[in-house]
Amino acid sequence: MDWFSDFFRSIGENYGHFFSWSDIAGTLSDPVSWGIIGSLILLEGLLSADNALVLAVMVKHLPKEQQRKALFYGILGAYLFRFLAIGLGTYLVKFTLVKVLGALYLFYIAYKGLFKGSGEDGEIKNKGASFWKTVLLVELMDIAFSIDSVVAAFGLSSEVWVLFLGGILGVLMMRGVAQVFLKLIARYPELEQTAFLLIALIAGKMLAGAFGYELPHVIFFGILIAVFAGTIVYSASKRKKAENHKA
Repeated sequence: MDWFSDFFRSIGENYGHFFSWSDIAGTLSDPVSWGIIGSLILLEGLLSADNALVLAVMVKHLPKEQQRKALFYGILGAYLFRFLAIGLGTYLVKFTLVKVLGALYLFYIAYKGLFKGSGEDGEIKNKGASFWKTVLLVELMDIAFSIDSVVAAFGLSSEVWVLFLGGILGVLMMRGVAQVFLKLIARYPELEQTAFLLIALIAGKMLAGAFGYELPHVIFFGILIAVFAGTIVYSASKRKKAENHKA
């Protein structure tokens, strides 16, 4: 039963990081941590911009005041899910098999997004549902949207507050400035595919880490920035050529 007590002790220590001022201060004062948090926010924004519209459609049958409440409860549920998932995940991700399975799952998500489409374009029907049933549906949808980004986050870091801050700010980004990311994707359509390419890169990083090779953060951030900036340059050039061709 030693493994059982070790498991609960480790889980307790992981959740303890949420309430450690030294961990919070260390995260807030570390430029590398903010680089990871920024990467998580960007990834969440690109992947989830359209998800905010899906949630808006789910609550639009409610009165205005209840719409805001339902979406607010959905955010609370998303935060609670991240709290539970991060505390447990930072323990599980120490195991090589879990890292390999996580990497394979991310490769699958990337493959599906790059070659098969995300499959999230279907019409959401939720007409006439009561307030609390709508809240439950929003909660479930939020959790479904969160799973991919949480697994991807573990490919970048195992620090509790880095992951949690990235998740918190990412959810706020999804809800608050979804239109900004939608406009960005509309202007540079290739960015939608780039988000899944970034997931594939994170999966590669996680898989390499499972076998003892850790890519330096500076190099990995450089690759992410290069891919993101390169996509914008490529998309702008492609659009300019198309405009010139029409002229």
